[in-house]
Amino acid sequence: MTGLSTDAVSMPHEEAVLDIEGMTCASCVARVEKRLERLDGVSASVNLATESARVDYPRALDPAALVAAVREAGCEAHLRPRRSTPDRGHESSPGEAHAHDHAAHAEGAEGHVHDVEDRPGAVTLRTRLIVSILLALPVVALGMVPAWQFSGWQWVSLALATPVVLWGGWPFHRATIANARHGAMTMDTLITLGTGAAYLWSVWALLFGTAGELGMRHDGGMFAPVHDPSSLVYFEVAAAVTVFLLLGRVIEQRSKRRAGAAVRALMDLSARDVELQDGRRVPIDALRVGDAFVVRPGEKVATDGRVVAGRASIDESMITGEAVPVEVDAGAIVTGGTISTDGRLVVEATSVGDDTRLARLARLVEDAQAGKSRVQRLADRISGVFVPVVIVLAALTLLAWLIVGGFSGEAIASGFTAAVAVLIIACPCALGLATPIAILVGTGRGAQLGVLITGPEALEAADRIDTVVLDKTGTVTAGTMTVATVTAVAGTDPDDVAHLVGSLEHASEHPLARAVAALADAPAEVTDFAGRAGLGVTGTVEGRRVFAGRPTFAAEQAARAADAEPIADAEPIAGAADGAPDEIAAAVRAAEQRGATAIVAGWDGRIRAVIAVADTVRADSADTVAALAAMGLDVVLLTGDNAGAAHAVAEAVGIRSVVAGVLPEGKVAEIERLRAGGHRVAMVGDGINDAAALASADLGIAMGSGTDAAMHASDIAITGQGLAPVLTAIRLSRRTMRIIRGNLFWAFAYNVAALPLAALGLLNPMIAGAAMAFSSVFVVLNSLRLRS
Repeated sequence: MTGLSTDAVSMPHEEAVLDIEGMTCASCVARVEKRLERLDGVSASVNLATESARVDYPRALDPAALVAAVREAGCEAHLRPRRSTPDRGHESSPGEAHAHDHAAHAEGAEGHVHDVEDRPGAVTLRTRLIVSILLALPVVALGMVPAWQFSGWQWVSLALATPVVLWGGWPFHRATIANARHGAMTMDTLITLGTGAAYLWSVWALLFGTAGELGMRHDGGMFAPVHDPSSLVYFEVAAAVTVFLLLGRVIEQRSKRRAGAAVRALMDLSARDVELQDGRRVPIDALRVGDAFVVRPGEKVATDGRVVAGRASIDESMITGEAVPVEVDAGAIVTGGTISTDGRLVVEATSVGDDTRLARLARLVEDAQAGKSRVQRLADRISGVFVPVVIVLAALTLLAWLIVGGFSGEAIASGFTAAVAVLIIACPCALGLATPIAILVGTGRGAQLGVLITGPEALEAADRIDTVVLDKTGTVTAGTMTVATVTAVAGTDPDDVAHLVGSLEHASEHPLARAVAALADAPAEVTDFAGRAGLGVTGTVEGRRVFAGRPTFAAEQAARAADAEPIADAEPIAGAADGAPDEIAAAVRAAEQRGATAIVAGWDGRIRAVIAVADTVRADSADTVAALAAMGLDVVLLTGDNAGAAHAVAEAVGIRSVVAGVLPEGKVAEIERLRAGGHRVAMVGDGINDAAALASADLGIAMGSGTDAAMHASDIAITGQGLAPVLTAIRLSRRTMRIIRGNLFWAFAYNVAALPLAALGLLNPMIAGAAMAFSSVFVVLNSLRLRS
C-alpha cells in the first residue's frame, strides 16, 4: 500500500472494481497502479487479463477520484456496480449510497472484459486487421518484386499504405502517445517509430526526392551502396509490420477474453428469479436476507440460506465436485446455485448478492487471474531495453555522419538517411510474427489432438511446471455413477436383483437410481411407486413389493412388512432378523470403505442384496499418472470427496499424495501452499468447484467434460475424453514455447545483424526487403515444425 497517512489507515474502507480500457502491456498496468496508489489511503491491484483493477479506498474518498486517476494514467475507467443487497430494514450509509450512484452509471456488465474498440459503434481490432491485410498485400507485393513495379506503382503504394499505417496501426500509436506522456517506452513505441520512420521517409522521398518519378524501380545489387537515398520508399515495411502486429494483438485479445468469461460463467449459475413462501415470484435482486423462499424439485437454490421446512436431495457438485446428492432437511445450510433433485424445501435467505458463496467463488477466480497477469511477456521485456538502444544508435549514427562529413549538406542527407534506415531495420516485423504464428500453429495442432491452448502465458507456464494436481471426480474418474458390485444373500438370484431392483429404479430420477436402473435389460412396469426424499423408493414390480435405498430405509421397510414398528434411528443393518444376514452388513461396510455408496434392496419384506454404486476410474488414468511421473512431475490428488474414496482412487492409479475433503477455498489454499513452497503447479479439473484452483495454479487445465466456469478459468482446455490429453497438452506447450524462444532470438538476430549495414549507409531496398522477408519466412517455417 502506497502513500497511506495515519488517518487514512484508521478510516473505514470500501472495495471497488474498476473496468479499465486502453491497457496494452505490463508497463500500462504499472502506470495505472502507481497513479491509483498516489491517492491517500488507496491500494490497488490491476489485472491486464481482465482489464480491471480491484481497489481498496477510504470510504470518505469520492469514487470519481479513482476514475480520474486512471484517466491521468492515459486510460479510461468505469466503476463496476456492486451487486450486494442489504437485509430488511437496513439503510445504506451516505458513502454506500454515493458509491451506488456512481456504480449505477458505470458502463459494461460485471465480469466483462472491456475493449475500447468493442463498444457499440467502435471499430474492432479484428476489423482493422482484415481491412489492413487486404490493403497491405498489394503494397508488399509491389515493394518486394521489382518485376511487378509498373509505372506509378509507388503512388499506388502510398494510397494503399496510408490507411494501414495510420488507421490500422492507430491502437499502437495511441498507446505510444500515452506511454510517452509518462516517460515510458514499450513495444508500441518501437512499432510507432519503425512504421512511422518508414512511412514518413517514403512520403518525403515521393514529394521532395526522386522516388516520385514515374517509371522508378527498386533495382540494384544486394549490397550495393545507396547513391540516391531519396529514390527509396519503404511502404511495404510499414504496412507489413502493422498487419503482423495487429494479428498478434487480436490473438492476445482473444486470450484475455477468457478471463472475464470465467467470472461470467460462475455468475450465470445463480437463479434469475425466486418464489417467496407467500407464492409471489420476484426477481433475484429483490430477495433480502431473512426472506423465506421455496425450492421445488429440479430448481436451483436461489441464494445461500437455512432450510426451515422440507426434505430433499441437493446436487452440490458445483461446490464439492461429487455427483452423489446430499440429503438436507430442517436446519441444514444450502448454497445458492445448487440444485434440488427431489423434494420441496422452504429456505430462509442468510446472504444475498455479492455476499453469497457463489459470488465469493467468482472473486476467488478473478483475484487468482489478477495474480497471474503480472507476468510480462518476453517480447515486452526485450523491447524495454531494445527501444532506447535503437533510438540512441540512430542518434549516434546521424551525429557520426555529420562529424565525418563536416556538417555539409551531403553529410546531413546521408546521415539522416542512415539514421532512418536504423529505425526501419530495427522495426520488429519478424518479432510481430514470432509469438502469434507459433501460437496459431501450435493451437491448431493442439485442436487436432483435443487440446485448446489460450495463449503465450499458458505456454510459458507449461514449460516450467514441476507438480501436477489432479481433481478426482470427472478428471481421474469418469464422473458418472455406475454399479461396482452386487452382493446378494445366499439363495437370492443376482439376476432377480438386477431385474426387480433395476425396474424399480427406472421410475426414479435420482442420479444413483439411474446407475442401478442400468442393471435391468428389459425393465418391467412399476405400480404404486413412492419415494421418500433422501432415503429410498418402493413400488410393485411383477406382483412383488420391492424397496431400495439407504440401509436404515431398507431395514424399516423389512420391519414394516413383518408388522414390526418402523425403525426410526436404526443402525446401518438393524433389520438382520427380518432378512438381512451378516454378509449384507459386511457388504455395506466394504462398499463404504472403498468410497462407494451402498444401496440396500429387497422385496416381499426381506433384504436381499447390497448394490455398491461408485464413480469409475478412467481407463487411461493409471498410464497417464505413470507417464507424468516419468517426466519428473510430482502428482497430487486433490478432491472434495471423503478420504476413503480419495485413497481408493489414488491407490488404483498410482498416486501417493492425497488431499481429501476440501471445498473450493481449500483447493485454492492447497495450490497456494504448494506454490509458496517453490513448486510450479498445474491444476487439472472439470467442475465449478475447481474454477478458482484452476485460476490460482501456474497452469490450469480443464477437462472436456468440464463446466463453462472451469473451461474459462483454465489456460488449457481438453476437448477429448480421458486423462491422456493432459500429457499431450504439456508436451505440446513445452515444444511450442521452445519454438517461440527460437523465433524471438532469430527475429532480433536479423535486426541486429542488419543494424551495422544501416548505420554505414549500405542499406538499399533489396537488403531491407530481404532482411524483413527472410526473417519472417524463417519464423513461419520454424513455427510450422509444430505441425509434425
